[in-house]
Amino acid sequence: MATFLIIAAAIALQILLTARKLSPFLSLLVVAIPMGLALGIAPQDLVRTIDAGVGSTLAGLALVIVLGAILGKVLEESGAAEKIATTLIGAFGERNIQWALLLTGFLVGIPLYFNAGFIILVPLVFSLARRTGLPILLLAIPTVASLSTTHCFLPPHPGPVVLVNAFGADMGRTLLYGLVMAVPAVVIAGPWLSRRLKSINPPLPDLFNGPEDGARGELPGAPCSFLIALSPVLLISVSVVADGLLPEGLVRTALLFLGNPTVALLLSTLLAFWFLGHRRGVGLETQTRWLNAAIGGIAVILLIITAGGVFKQVLVDSGVGATIAALAGQWQMPPLLFAWLATALLRVMIGSSTVAVITATGVVGPLVESTGVSPELMVLAVGAGSVFGSHVNDSAFWMFKEFFGLSMAQTFRSWTVMESTISVVGLAGVLLLDLAL
Repeated sequence: MATFLIIAAAIALQILLTARKLSPFLSLLVVAIPMGLALGIAPQDLVRTIDAGVGSTLAGLALVIVLGAILGKVLEESGAAEKIATTLIGAFGERNIQWALLLTGFLVGIPLYFNAGFIILVPLVFSLARRTGLPILLLAIPTVASLSTTHCFLPPHPGPVVLVNAFGADMGRTLLYGLVMAVPAVVIAGPWLSRRLKSINPPLPDLFNGPEDGARGELPGAPCSFLIALSPVLLISVSVVADGLLPEGLVRTALLFLGNPTVALLLSTLLAFWFLGHRRGVGLETQTRWLNAAIGGIAVILLIITAGGVFKQVLVDSGVGATIAALAGQWQMPPLLFAWLATALLRVMIGSSTVAVITATGVVGPLVESTGVSPELMVLAVGAGSVFGSHVNDSAFWMFKEFFGLSMAQTFRSWTVMESTISVVGLAGVLLLDLAL
């Protein structure tokens, strides 16, 4: 009982520090160190635990996240993301605008982080709302549902990548399972849910009235934009097929190498710089600014992930994870359901989906070995739990509220319900896949 009281006190302190607006990077360290001492880790061992937490978290992770951020920045600055959006809408037509926005958000959300994709697509949502006269949430919800779904389920986003490394899952298989789960999640939390929110129709804020900010003149071609945006997914998917179907040999080895997440993202980033930068007359100095801006924007996320890795390692080295795993066995709760529930509770309490994911790895990680559950499905169960119940302690909650001019009640009825829908549908998908596999 004392162990759980210590953990509860540590989480309560983390919530308090988050509410006080202290950086999660600092608050996680501030909480993790005394928690480790209280759980019985000797000071000299705690130092080694901190080092192990940093190393195990960043190994195989730092380059994937940084390269993903750089690729997203090039797509954003070159206008390729905008080209993807306008092409899809032109192909679907105004009548099917929700489905166009859903697919746009999905494709843009694969290489881009949520915040970047949101900022890119919001002007498009506003312009379409003015052109069609449709309620703003009818268009906004499918867009942000896709962005949120890709963020929590699909590599190379930070949460799934962290979980793949922590649980020893296969990156390619996780990506394929995540794609299977993402489809029903975005359909239900996007077009289906948005039609039930038509009564929430606030006046359009005075935003994006004129030509969209950052107009770039002629945009890149659609084939080039689509191919480069999807190239990491294509390379990783091809490597999965090669691993399962091709015999040992040079071709199989080459495809597996190219499908390694770091290599796939590096190649895609180089292609993006060449075709969306150099070939279009963008100077090396400007491209370097794009790169530096991307790295600067991702630095805080990397630091938070690192500190979260320390928090996770303290839980692992103190034996708390094994204790909770044993408790799960006593409750006779399925491990995937337990993983989702634990992460959902952390998400509601802490606010940050990334911090909830990192913290949950130490809590539910032992279940992967002790129960033999699929590590790929465990990744997706935790990912689904990480978006449950977004509310006032989540920055995305406020971003959605302020951009679309919603009241607090309207934001809870739309954004919070949407995030929770993605989470519950994701859990259902995980449990169904577990039965099918």
